[in-house]
Order: sequence, then C-alpha cells, then structure tokens
Amino acid sequence: MLLTTNQDRVNALLIPIFSILLGFIFGAVLMLFFGYNPILAYQAMLMGVFNSPYFMGEALRQATVLTFAGLGFAIAFKAGFFNIGVAGQLLAGWVAAIWVALSLPDLPRVLLLTLSIGAAVIAGAIWAGIAGALRAYFGTSEVIVTIMLNYTALHLTNYIIRNVLATGNTTERVGENASLRVEWLAQLTQNSRVNMGLFMAIIVVILYWVFMTQMTAGFEVRAVGLNPDASTYAGMSAKRNIILSMLISGGLAGMGGAIHGLGTFGNIFTQSGLPSVGFNGIAVALLGLGNPIGIFFSSILFGVLDVGAGFMPNRAGVPDEMADIVIAAIIFFVGANYIIRLLLNKIKLNKTVEEGGE
Repeated sequence: MLLTTNQDRVNALLIPIFSILLGFIFGAVLMLFFGYNPILAYQAMLMGVFNSPYFMGEALRQATVLTFAGLGFAIAFKAGFFNIGVAGQLLAGWVAAIWVALSLPDLPRVLLLTLSIGAAVIAGAIWAGIAGALRAYFGTSEVIVTIMLNYTALHLTNYIIRNVLATGNTTERVGENASLRVEWLAQLTQNSRVNMGLFMAIIVVILYWVFMTQMTAGFEVRAVGLNPDASTYAGMSAKRNIILSMLISGGLAGMGGAIHGLGTFGNIFTQSGLPSVGFNGIAVALLGLGNPIGIFFSSILFGVLDVGAGFMPNRAGVPDEMADIVIAAIIFFVGANYIIRLLLNKIKLNKTVEEGGE
C-alpha cells in the first residue's frame, strides 16, 4: 500500500514535468518546420529573463497574480466544478480595490491597503457566489453562468471607470498609502513592478494548503468534489460546500485583481477584452494539478514564458506567438495526461517483466 502511494506521488510529480518537456519539444518541432532555430529561440527567451534583474522581477510580478488566479480556479475544481469566470472575478476585485483606494486616499497605509484588498476579496467572492448559489440551488451550469458573468463584469467595470471613477478611459493613480510597491524590492530588481503581493501570494499558498489538508471544511470541499451523493449521506451539506468553495474561489481571484491594480498598475483602465491573466490562471492550476506549491511554481514558469517571449523576435527572429504555442502545448499535455500515465505504466510494466525474467 505504501509502495503504491509513493508510486502515485512520483507519477503526480512526473506528469507536469513531462507535460512541460513535451510542450517545449512540440514548440521546437514547430519552429524547425517553419525554418526557425528553436535552441536560439529558447535561449533568447530564458536568458533574456534570467540575465536581467528587471525582467526577473517582471516575471515574478506576473507569477504573483497568476498564483491567485490559479488558486481560485483550483479550489472550485476540487469541489467538482469548472470556474471559468476567474477573469471576471479578478476584474471585479481590481475595480473594487481601486475604487476604495481613490475614495479614501488619506487613510493610514495599513488601514487603506486592508480595506482596499478586503473590498476586492468581497467583490470577487460575490461575483463567484452568484454562480455558486445558482449551481447549488437550481443545478445551473456554472460554466455558462460564469462565462455570462465574465462579460457582465467587463462591461460593468468599463461603465464604472468612465462614469464613476474617471471622465475618460483611465482613472487617476492611487496614492502612496494604497500602493503595494516596496522600494527595496524595486531597487533590487532595477525598478521592476514586482511588489508586496509576491509575499502575500506565498502566505496564501501556505494558508490554502493548511485549509485543504488540515481543516474539516477543506476536507468537506474535497469530499463533495469527489462524490456529492456520498458526502450528503455522510452528513455534509453539498449546497453549502459548493457555495463556500465558489466564494473562496472568487475571493482569491478578486485578491489577484487587487494585486494587479494596487501593485502592477496603480490604477484601472477600460478593457477591450477580459484580462488574459485570468484564463492563464486556469492553465496554471491545471499544470500544478491543483497542488498549491505546484501552482506557485507553475505561475513562475508561465511568468518567465510570458515575459521571455518578448525577446524571441529581436534576438532569434522568432515570432513571440511561438511562446503562446508552447504554453498551449503544455496545457494540452496536462489535459491529456492519460497519455503520460499510459507511458509511465508501460515503462513500469516492462521493468517488472524484465525483473521477473531475471
């Protein structure tokens, strides 16, 4: 039994590793097909980030928001449903944080940041909670509802920006008391936009792990996701846990929106489309297989890929869209992880046969 458990853990670790390798290999083959040099392209991508404190800081800044988005999706996924509305919930949190920060600029920094981030968490939680309540009480598809709520959030946010928070398409920047910027961290990374949100993300990763593995509420969320009928029979409330998981999911996404607004940009502006970071957060969660630590490191990988893609056209003559193809390939292999599992099982079987033959 212990051997099986250890083997399962090894397989769980190997799946994302193989997915990443296969994604890079697929991208390399595609580059070769179109006449590009994949070694030069990947070298430009990775060295462009790791050789520069500024771009390393930018990759970590991107990873920070992706961590919150990924954790938000992961907890809903653990409960058994697909929260495709992370982008809309992130947007709701973003506008709420900026709204509070601009409305109360003279408050002490600790209080103003607490209120702004708290407003973002509440806004994201409410936005996701709508889908959770409809799913719990009416059996409505959360995929359809969250997609609809995404576009509602997009257009409502643009309206609030133009008619409430500003007279144009961009709000004023928040004051220093509402900024997540840390001077020593900016200096360390040559004035990049990495901010206090990075440390908040690490703390939330730890809290998420504690909640899901050490607390009764987290166990019930996982149990409902695995088998809602058996959970109900055991005395757990499936409806309550569905709503709870969606509230936490949206709250985490909203917190990511606050980090995006107060840390990365310092304001909010009208959006032509939904923030891509919300959808990339879903990919991060899938690559991390729902494990908070895996999600954090997956976020760093995606941050490096996203920032490093900008070096590919100038240094290697490769279109930066190739980085998106690599990311898409990684996601595909994560989604089709049964292929990797089949390969691992076949290798294990062959090894067992060889040992038996000896």
